[in-house]
Amino acid sequence: MEKEFGLYDIVEMKKQHPCGTNRWKIIRMGMDIRIKCEGCQHSVLIPRKEFTRKMKKILVKHEG
Repeated sequence: MEKEFGLYDIVEMKKQHPCGTNRWKIIRMGMDIRIKCEGCQHSVLIPRKEFTRKMKKILVKHEG
């Protein structure tokens, strides 16, 4: 099953960030996906394959 996610969606990952938040915004898409923590604004670049494996669900779908 391919998870449908897009730019600026807010997603929940399987593991939460050390700051205690588990809300991430997708800020760049390509071969790698950059996500930014909604709590502390730290951003992480991870390969798309790893991202789809570690993503739990989409919390807020970006309309635009």
